[in-house]
Parts: sequence; structure tokens; C-alpha cells
Amino acid sequence: MDARLKRAYWQLTALAMAAHFGGWEPGLGAAIAITAGQTIHFAAEGCGPRAFEVQVRAAFLALLLLGLAPPLWPIHAAQFVGVNVRLVTDYCPLARLLALAPWNRTVPLSWSLARWLLVSPPAPGSILDRMPRDPRTAGSSAAPPA
Repeated sequence: MDARLKRAYWQLTALAMAAHFGGWEPGLGAAIAITAGQTIHFAAEGCGPRAFEVQVRAAFLALLLLGLAPPLWPIHAAQFVGVNVRLVTDYCPLARLLALAPWNRTVPLSWSLARWLLVSPPAPGSILDRMPRDPRTAGSSAAPPA
């Protein structure tokens, strides 16, 4: 999938959320619609529903919907911060957390793996492509072998 299109989807989502926080009532609905649209688009474009890119978008959509409950509104603030961090630095906090799910990793869960996932610097491509494949290298400070 084209990197520019991926970025455009996240930019539109961030703008819709900014409009919501700026007082435009339909902004949150627009963010939900954009995220649902990109989730469906990525799943339909050959990625499939289990693809990591689809998981990230589906989780973001689920959090948007969860945040509609009045006591959970801070979720939207965290998402707004997260999507802007993603746009500015290429570091996606949600993708890093989803990489810890059992179906997304090939090594056992450990504190060193979690630390590596959360503090390793951003780089082009998916975090899953850079994850250790060998339990002996999981969580090492060096980049895992390519």
C-alpha cells in the first residue's frame, strides 16, 4: 500500500480529532468514519483482516468507539496525542503495544522484549519487521538481525 495514502488517512484522522477538540461536534464522527474506511480499505486491498496494518486500524477504531462512553473520554485525548506522535516521528505507540500480542510475536513475552519495543527508535516500515525472531536476541539493545 502506498505510504502517502497511509499517511493521508492518519492526517485526516488527526485533523478530524483536532476539529472535535476544537468544538466541532461532527469531528469525532468524521474520525470514526475515516478510521472505519481505512480499516475496510486495508483489509480489502489484500492485507486481510489479520494483517498487522489492519489490526492497528481496527484497534484505533475500537478505542474511538470505547471513548464515546462519557467516563472514557480521555481515551480520545490519548489517541490524538498518539496519532500526532505517529505523524511527526513515525513512532506508533499503538503498533508497539499490539506487537506484544501473542499472535504478532515469535519470541516469548519478556520485560526486555517490551522495553525494546517501547524504546527502540522509529524506523521506516512495520515494527514487526524489526522484531527479534530468536529468543536469545529478544530485548537486546542492538537492532535484531534483518
